[in-house]
Amino acid sequence: MLGVAVLGNALIGLREGLEAALVVSILVAFLVRTGRRSVLPKVWLGVGIAVAVSIGVTLALALAEQALTFEAQEAFGGGLSIIAVGFVTWMIFWMRRAARSISAELRGRLEDAIQMGSTAVIVMAALAVGREGLETAFFFFAAAQAAGQTSQPLIGFLIGIALAIVLAYLIYKGAVQLNMGRFFTITGALLIFVAAGILGYGLHDLQEAAILPGLNTLAFDVSNAIPPDSWYGTLLKGIFNFSPQTTVLQAVAWVVYVAVVLTLFLLPQRSARSSGAATTTTTAS
Repeated sequence: MLGVAVLGNALIGLREGLEAALVVSILVAFLVRTGRRSVLPKVWLGVGIAVAVSIGVTLALALAEQALTFEAQEAFGGGLSIIAVGFVTWMIFWMRRAARSISAELRGRLEDAIQMGSTAVIVMAALAVGREGLETAFFFFAAAQAAGQTSQPLIGFLIGIALAIVLAYLIYKGAVQLNMGRFFTITGALLIFVAAGILGYGLHDLQEAAILPGLNTLAFDVSNAIPPDSWYGTLLKGIFNFSPQTTVLQAVAWVVYVAVVLTLFLLPQRSARSSGAATTTTTAS
């Protein structure tokens, strides 16, 4: 069931990786088309710093958790899961709102940074990519915790990142045309369900840490109908972090989160009529 178990994390890697890759492609394309290739090494240095910081944050979270007692680990993991859900929820709505203007905004910020000097360019590139990297670090850590002691989340995440890089490169080269508005709408809707599962897992951790009540108050127990080790149990766990034994708090939080966030996300934007669909051969163009 490896192919199923990695899907949720592959989606995280694809979505977050493509956002970061498109940011880089916007900056690179702007410099190439304005004849300032000499600035490219500074941009790549900033991107490298952002990637290194993101990896460092992920490793720091893992090491910090290992040094804790069981209850402290549950509290730590549960709190980070809820923070990660907050990050990804904000990111989904931000990208939905800013997708049409992000290219012009990044080009303007890079132009200003060039006028200020090399250090400003490095810092600007690091911050532009670093935001995506930190969001990814928190969300991936939370998703990996929910999946348990297995390498499959990392495999899925790396697959998603690789696909994002390839896709962004093809878009940059004009080999692929992608309706970015539709892409981010579909992946955003799917990520809402993934985030709902992470939220439920985080609340369960806090219940096990005795921070929240109701650990033994179950909304349902379908372990006999959906065994965790069955192919369909693995499917639901791998994609949505579904647990056959779900507490009332988990169930209520899942339903409320999906109902509210998905409804708001799918509501048409007020500027949609005048702006039209966000179709791009590359956001970098």
